[in-house]
This record gives sequence, structure tokens and C-alpha cells, in this order.
Amino acid sequence: MTIDTPRKGLSTFDLKMIGIILMFIDHIHQMFVPFGAPDWLDWFGRPVATLFFFVSVVGFSHTHSKKKYMSRLYISMVLMTFFTFILEKLIGYDQVVLMNNIFRDLFIGTLMMFAIDLFVDGKHTSNLKKILAGIGLFLLPILLSLLVPLLMSSPMIVENRLAFLAISALVPMLLLAENNVMVLLIPLLYLARNNRRIQCLMIALVAAVYFFLGSTQWMMVFAIVPILLYNGQKGKGMKYFFYIFYPAHIAILYLLSAFLFAH
Repeated sequence: MTIDTPRKGLSTFDLKMIGIILMFIDHIHQMFVPFGAPDWLDWFGRPVATLFFFVSVVGFSHTHSKKKYMSRLYISMVLMTFFTFILEKLIGYDQVVLMNNIFRDLFIGTLMMFAIDLFVDGKHTSNLKKILAGIGLFLLPILLSLLVPLLMSSPMIVENRLAFLAISALVPMLLLAENNVMVLLIPLLYLARNNRRIQCLMIALVAAVYFFLGSTQWMMVFAIVPILLYNGQKGKGMKYFFYIFYPAHIAILYLLSAFLFAH
């Protein structure tokens, strides 16, 4: 029996932990802005989405069941939407708005990766239905985004927040994603999953766009450092840790901020 010896560099577990720590610091800034939290705390969060996008590409590429992987993210996306809505309603803390739902970004990304697989399989087997299904599935979150202005302009939907909440919770619209069009980086990273240098070049190019737009999101470029150090190993298992930690730490920080503000 052979035992895999750890390689030098960072494992998938390490990348997740780096992302979680940076995300936590970023959310401290988000929740404590009413108390004058310094803007530089927000800088720590700029590489986070990119790290999680990269990890999702790795996870989707190696999972035993891509449909189960997607199902977990979809259920988490829906639950997170209702969770933040209920939390805001119960606490009534208007100083902080909860728009956090990385699960939406990751689900849309996996949907597009699944669409790429479907398209490639269709090309290899000359199956027109699969080719068309792949194209349709890839475009779906983009096309569904066209519903956003229609929903926002509908008096019936605007007046009934629960109706908008239900639609936004269940329907994977790209424009409602926390990182918006930056989510398209996920399928790009997936296409280049066998070439780390090209992946890092893509990240650098997207960062350059944000730099010229004057957005601090250009700091996502620093995600390249741990990604280049990735050794291809899974590391310690933490399959469900993030699914629990993500909503839990947001709730704790939000409740603490609301409590301190009230007192």
C-alpha cells in the first residue's frame, strides 16, 4: 500500500482557508462601516472571489458527481437568499445591507462549466441536441438577467418584496450575482484548467480592466500568488465546513454590529 506524501506548495484546503480568512476580514469591514471601519480592510477581500472561483473549478473538475455538486450549491444559494432576508427583517438594522451570497456566483459558474462539458461531449459524439443544450445552458444565466429590469419596473413585483425575493432566490440570474459579470471568469478558468499560466494570465487581464476602471477589485491579481503555489493536492477534507461557516460568520458579525449600534 502506498501513502501519498504531501507535496510542497498549497493544497485545495490551504487555498480555501486563505480565502476564508481574507473573506472574514473583508466582512468585518462590511459589518462595521457604521463604526468607521477603515476602507483598507476591504482590500483583503478583493482576491477572495477569484480564489473561490479557482477552487470551484478544481472541485468541479474532480468531483465524483457534478450534478450533486451543483445541487448543493443551488440549495445553498436559495437558502442563503432567504436566510439574509429573514435576518434583516428580524433585526431591522438598516445601517448594513446584506447582499452576501457567494453560492449564487459559484452555482452560476458550475452551471456554465456543466454547459461546456455538454457542448464538448456533443461535439465529440456529433450530437446536435447536446451541442444546442450546452449553448442554451451556458447562456441561460445571462438571458435570465434580462428579467431584472423587467422585475424592477413591475409595480406588482416592486410592491411585493416576497415575490421578488422568491424569484431572485430560485432563478440564477447573472446580474444578481454578488460579483456580477466577473463570474464569467469561472468558465474561462475551466477552459484553461490544464494550463495554470493561462489561468493566471486571464486573472491578470480581468484585474487590469478593473484597474483602468478605477476599482479596487484590481487587487484580485494577488490571488495569482497562492494559485501559482497550488500543488494539485486536496489536503484536509472540509466538504461541508464552508457551507456552514459562510452563513454563520455573516450572521454573527451582523448581529454583533447591530447589538453594538443599538447600545
